[in-house]
Amino acid sequence: MTDAQETAADSSLRTTGGAPPDDGGSSEGAPIPLLEPQDGIPPVIADDASLAEVIAAFAAGSGPVAVDAERASGYRYGQRAYLVQMRREGAGTALIDPVACPDLSGFGEAISGVEWVLHAATQDLPCLREIGMVPTRIFDTELAGRLAGFPRVGLGAMVEGVLGYVLEKGHSAVDWSTRPLPEPWLRYAALDVELLVDLRDALEKELDRQGKLEWARQEFDAITSAPPPEPRKDPWRRTSGMHKVRRRRQMAVVRELWEARDRIARRRDVSPGKVLSDAAIVEAALGLPANVHALASLNGFGHRMGRRQLEQWQAAVDRAKALPDAQLPQPGQPVTGPPPPRAWADKDPAAAARLSAARAAVSALAEQLNMPQENLITPDTVRRLCWEPPAVADAGSVGVALAGYGARPWQVEQVTPVLVGALSVKGS
Repeated sequence: MTDAQETAADSSLRTTGGAPPDDGGSSEGAPIPLLEPQDGIPPVIADDASLAEVIAAFAAGSGPVAVDAERASGYRYGQRAYLVQMRREGAGTALIDPVACPDLSGFGEAISGVEWVLHAATQDLPCLREIGMVPTRIFDTELAGRLAGFPRVGLGAMVEGVLGYVLEKGHSAVDWSTRPLPEPWLRYAALDVELLVDLRDALEKELDRQGKLEWARQEFDAITSAPPPEPRKDPWRRTSGMHKVRRRRQMAVVRELWEARDRIARRRDVSPGKVLSDAAIVEAALGLPANVHALASLNGFGHRMGRRQLEQWQAAVDRAKALPDAQLPQPGQPVTGPPPPRAWADKDPAAAARLSAARAAVSALAEQLNMPQENLITPDTVRRLCWEPPAVADAGSVGVALAGYGARPWQVEQVTPVLVGALSVKGS
């Protein structure tokens, strides 16, 4: 047990009257609530002088750096960070306000080459990148848990299952853009990085025991080296309930309302759903209201909406209704890969047979390796390989194809034998 765990356990004992788990584990005895950070709740860093001090402290620290970020999803526009939590041996825990200190690139320079420990890294890295925090090495405790076969990989479940402590998770969905941040929220935020390095160390040992540590390292490297995602094409097509919208004119209404809502939400810095719900957008598209009065009768445009708001939404509807046919959106999106699997039996029965065999083989192998199928190999990769297999489906050509689709070397090594067998299956 580390000094941090012993201190936390002693604090918990005074509160709960329980006993700390042996060696930080939870296999025996009840898990212990982790109620207070080891060093108390640190002050929020919100000025350049304090930021310089904490950067110097982290540069002088040792070992990996635990990193977490809190966003205001559902409250604010976009996915920016509103609080960054960091912890390192010798430096303690730091809570940083990225609104007051929007450039944290100094951290990257101070801890260049140091491993960052995150939980569900792909969720936090985009907002960290926006404020200049870009790691060169990571350890993702959620992904490590998946590869190691843990059935529940949320941070709270992992800390409880691996280390034997219970994290209080009641503030995960609050509005982190609130200023000043309430003390209970700051306590929650500090506790999120309190045991993250301990969790990393335990998971590294477990992955090594299972022979999967190198696999995890390849996955972490792939996340670190991945380029920023391209902006989504036609994001309005992801409006919830879009499957009900069949006609092109109705699709144009969805597009106009979605884009109008997005402009307003961006200007007001609020979540688009707080401006107008997806359900209301779809209602207007299906109803094609002729005027403000008709619009007001639809769900989502009720009595709480003022005349001016109704007029701006009706104007968007009218713009869509006035478009010439040539400017209406086309149904669906351009297909860049194979067709939906449900259509394979009719389009290419042999490909359908290959896919069925490949799915079964991958499922059996994932169960044998005790990990989710999607972490063993992505379903999209399997579909693409089965739709357009190599001319000669031997281990070499299948491995090359998998690597071309982005599979890591460990994945190629594991799945190639079973996929070679699946590709030899003939359709009826």
